[in-house]
Amino acid sequence: MGGVVGKEASPRKGWIPETKLEAKMVKAMQRRESEGTGMRSFNSIILKFPKIDESLRKCKTIFEQFDENSNGTIDPEELRHCFHKLEITFTEEEIIDLFEACDINENMGMKFNEFIVLLCLVYLLKDDPAALHAKSRMGLPNLEATFETLVDTFVFLDKNKDGYVSKQEMVQAINETNSGECCSGQIALKRFEEMDWDKNGMVTFKEFLFAFTRWIGIDDMDEDGEEKV
Repeated sequence: MGGVVGKEASPRKGWIPETKLEAKMVKAMQRRESEGTGMRSFNSIILKFPKIDESLRKCKTIFEQFDENSNGTIDPEELRHCFHKLEITFTEEEIIDLFEACDINENMGMKFNEFIVLLCLVYLLKDDPAALHAKSRMGLPNLEATFETLVDTFVFLDKNKDGYVSKQEMVQAINETNSGECCSGQIALKRFEEMDWDKNGMVTFKEFLFAFTRWIGIDDMDEDGEEKV
């Protein structure tokens, strides 16, 4: 992944996507960002956590449908079958790129939280009219409002609309919510560190999604879909 960027460095200058998939995500996000966002504060996002949590947990039935051997993970072959059944058109390279991007433990098996990230990436990338049928078969119409909220949140954070969220942008977003509070900067930095998995100073939509699943507790579910005690 990307290297660590020093405090005085400007990671945004001349920033180049590390993979073809990241480049596609950035392009899709920039297209979405041109439409603007209805978000006005980070608090408005936090207030939606319970509803988003409930909606995403309903994806468990979709996950179980594609986990053909019921081992609690989806492997590359099962993902191919998933896309084939849903008539979602991805090249073999794109399927592998999506799988590797979401299989953060690199154990050749996507867990439930990783699958949720995959679904949201598919939602962002396959926004053309031809994909509507596939979304319907996947059950995405019922989840579109939730996925759109997640996209909208990222748009709110990405102030300069370049497809990435920087530390400065996260601080600005939190400050807009907690104006005048002395701890707002610390909150922003903590949230940013939770998102910036590869510590390169820039947060992609994928990194944001993984952080978001942890914030609402999806990452703490056991194999039966129950929360860990």
